[in-house]
Amino acid sequence: MSKMKNNALAVLYILAASFSFTSCNQTASKPTDETPTRGNIKIGVDDSYKLLFDTEIFTFEATYHYAHIKPMYKPELELLDAFMKDSLRTIVTSRPLTKNETEYLASKQYIARTTKIANDAIAFITNKGNTDSTITYNQIHDIFSGKIDSWKLVNKKNSLDKIKVVFDNEKSGNVRFVIEKLNLSYKFPKYCSAVNSNEEVVNYVEKHPNAIGIISVNWISDRQDSVSHSFLSKVNVLAVSNEIEPDGGNYYRPYQGFVAEKSYPFIRSVYMICRETFSGLGSGFTSFVAGDIGQRIILKSGMVPSTMPVRLVQIKNNY
Repeated sequence: MSKMKNNALAVLYILAASFSFTSCNQTASKPTDETPTRGNIKIGVDDSYKLLFDTEIFTFEATYHYAHIKPMYKPELELLDAFMKDSLRTIVTSRPLTKNETEYLASKQYIARTTKIANDAIAFITNKGNTDSTITYNQIHDIFSGKIDSWKLVNKKNSLDKIKVVFDNEKSGNVRFVIEKLNLSYKFPKYCSAVNSNEEVVNYVEKHPNAIGIISVNWISDRQDSVSHSFLSKVNVLAVSNEIEPDGGNYYRPYQGFVAEKSYPFIRSVYMICRETFSGLGSGFTSFVAGDIGQRIILKSGMVPSTMPVRLVQIKNNY
């Protein structure tokens, strides 16, 4: 394997001012018992962002004592289905609505407002006993397309043999993103399987030396969070070459700096989508997450804030 890039971009600073609250839609009058900072709502959150939104909701409710938000953590497809059926007014997902979904809501006289709140990444994790720390972009493609089924084909010096790929859920945004990014079919090789959550992916990889797992980097990016720190201690995070050097060269892990400068190849955006027809609590919480405090929470979580400018400071780090 080629040596890893020596320049790590590791420090981010927020340079923007606070954002004021704006509503998702103001086409109808709001109920008297709900405002952007008061009321009771249920929101849907992709399981990939559970750690982040546990903190966002806790902070919001601590700030606004009459606001109560109940999160429902589910795979992406289940959240979108509930949103389209009007079971949820606000969701957090890693993709915006499609044209067909937007047109369907418009036919029901709903205008969904989409707010990009962060940049995220997919991490590829391996067992602590796996000696490989790097992998090329093309090797990732070949593993998921069925061309590479053994670690010996990744690196002939690797003592492990058959590869076992594990992801969080067949309905997850993680799976959809990898398929779309690598331009693959939805029929994975037989050595790919699903568990039930990002957390279970980490636990599976910890116990199976030949496994490679797909998770959101949010689960391992906040080193000050006890859950994230614990997961990071259980597995290795692979460094991946990007699309400019798909067969190797420089390798990048899904660190904040590499996500911010887009050197790491498996980057995606995170959105809050709201279909309220009044200025309600879903609107207020969306504005909070997109505002100063919410963006600082995203920065601390190890993800990259979206609605505020950031500055990259280059630090030389020898691996």
